[in-house]
Amino acid sequence: MASRVLTGAPRAATAPGLLRQVWDDVNCVFQRDPAARTRFEVITTYPGVHAVISHRLAHTLWRWRWRYPARLLSHVCRMLTHIDIHPGARIGQRFFIDHGCGVVIGETAEVGDDVTLYHGVTLGGTSWNPGKRHPTLGDGVVVGAGAKILGPISVAANARIGANSVVIQDVAPGMTVVGIPGREVLPLHQRRITAQGIDLDHHLMPDPVGKAIACLLDRVHALEIQLGGDALVSHDAECQSCVDECVGMHATEAPPVYSPDYQTAH
Repeated sequence: MASRVLTGAPRAATAPGLLRQVWDDVNCVFQRDPAARTRFEVITTYPGVHAVISHRLAHTLWRWRWRYPARLLSHVCRMLTHIDIHPGARIGQRFFIDHGCGVVIGETAEVGDDVTLYHGVTLGGTSWNPGKRHPTLGDGVVVGAGAKILGPISVAANARIGANSVVIQDVAPGMTVVGIPGREVLPLHQRRITAQGIDLDHHLMPDPVGKAIACLLDRVHALEIQLGGDALVSHDAECQSCVDECVGMHATEAPPVYSPDYQTAH
């Protein structure tokens, strides 16, 4: 599986049977969705589970080279669940698609064990050439709603992709990626991990652009102090005039003005 490539773990001698995989897919829902109550409810009402079970069957037909039945089964499942998984995609154990609507997984995509996808996720390609053209996800990856992971890139184990991010480069293990294009912003020691080892805070999206602007403002302030008080007063006057113009044209409340206390307060 994809995860073995990314983590360096040895490949299992024998893959678990189809029924065992389906059973694990159902059981893993209770660790990742607090709304789940009973197995009967999960099996009968969760479209993500239906799509994964259908893909397990379609992928088996695909490996047996029964390509048309595999594609037909995948097509029927897409009409019922609004989840499009190509039967050629390789998916690991305990795979969970929460909500599910709008998920697309391409033919050469590879997904490791214990991966979670939310609605609107795309594991897509960027080329019409044959061969590997879709992403590889390692073990424990969480992909937030609406995220797009494009091309034959690798998202290493335990990485987290923020909602609506567009990822076009490899992601290191344990990192959080946000933005368009995606940037790594949050290391493992700053994340909140649940008792089950699942990190679901994919909605917490730091702003690397905003952080860079704040650093530039700090630097400008330091330079103004070096130049003397006159420069600092002139800068504040110009900023206040911009704020007054903004208030007169659009705003009902003046935005905060940068001041020497900014660095202390933050």
